[in-house]
Amino acid sequence: MSDAAPHPLRRLLAAVAKLVLSVGLMAFVLRDTSLASLWHMFRRVQPSWILAAMSMHGLVLALSVWRWHVLLGAQHVRVPARTLAESFWVALFFNNFLPSNIGGDVVRIADTSRPAGSKTLATTVILVDRVLGLVALTSVGAVGALSARAMGIDIPGTRWIEIGALAALALVVLLFFAPAMLDLALWPVRALGHPWVVGKLVTLQETLARFRARPSALAGALAGAVIVQGVIVAFYTLTARSLAIPLPVVMAGVLVPVAMVIQMLPVSINGFGLREAVFSFFFVRFGLTVEAAVAVSLLGTALIMLFSLGGGALFLLRRH
Repeated sequence: MSDAAPHPLRRLLAAVAKLVLSVGLMAFVLRDTSLASLWHMFRRVQPSWILAAMSMHGLVLALSVWRWHVLLGAQHVRVPARTLAESFWVALFFNNFLPSNIGGDVVRIADTSRPAGSKTLATTVILVDRVLGLVALTSVGAVGALSARAMGIDIPGTRWIEIGALAALALVVLLFFAPAMLDLALWPVRALGHPWVVGKLVTLQETLARFRARPSALAGALAGAVIVQGVIVAFYTLTARSLAIPLPVVMAGVLVPVAMVIQMLPVSINGFGLREAVFSFFFVRFGLTVEAAVAVSLLGTALIMLFSLGGGALFLLRRH
């Protein structure tokens, strides 16, 4: 048997393990939950607040496309905003209907590698976009945690959000404002001496140098990322409002970033079960019910998946 033969089996086992964890966490969350109460919450959904929440997700799409456009512009790569919007929407569909978010990034890289003239350059832009998004995510969470503490609400573990925000900022400094430290960090890879690896590292360093030469583009993209995270907080707040659940914006400002960071862990199927467990943990500490947590989490996920179906339609049109 070849060495490559076990790989499909390992992938299958990993997928099964993720599914078991997702289902197990959901069962754990629902063990003391009244399904009748949960169903009653869904029956009283108010369409006007649903539309308001969906408009927030449309704003997230527009802001995300703008950030991507700014970052590509800093690399002197010109791609029409309409093309980027279509690509991002298709990527959103892949992110929500594939077991991981990598599929969406592959779509974005494939759609910009030709105008960029380099797959490494297109990939680096996506990675920079991700890093700035992580900084914004942890920063919004840290502000929410500090605001909650100022209101006399001490939530266990929120100190880690503030530590994460500082770590993310340190990563930005390393990438963009400390090239000597980055060179030192990449030295073991460069020492391999493989021409392909060395060529990719050169492209990476040239790309980061162009970003350093355009700090206004980085600042604008980071500001856009912060606004995106704020809009996502508003999306979940409006989703809760559609269910007549009083979720304060400050509380959502802590909950949503933490849930999104934990969802990044590749241990579940698109965060299913894991997300509901995090929501339940925080909702109970906010004086709300587990039923309310599960309802907001599931409805929010359903709305996001519904919105991303537009990307699926664009993908089918693209195939034709």
